[in-house]
Amino acid sequence: MSTDDKRIREFAYQIWESEGKPEGQEARHWEMARKLAEAEALAPKKPAKVAASKPA
Repeated sequence: MSTDDKRIREFAYQIWESEGKPEGQEARHWEMARKLAEAEALAPKKPAKVAASKPA
């Protein structure tokens, strides 16, 4: 399973849980999750924050 498939599966599960675990909505949840994963992949990556040094 690719990383993309794992991410879609995670999103679909989160959607399913957030909607109260309804039956028969797998295809809709999967499509929503696929779109979320695609948007996440296209979003610019934030650079890691550098810890600011505090004056003593």
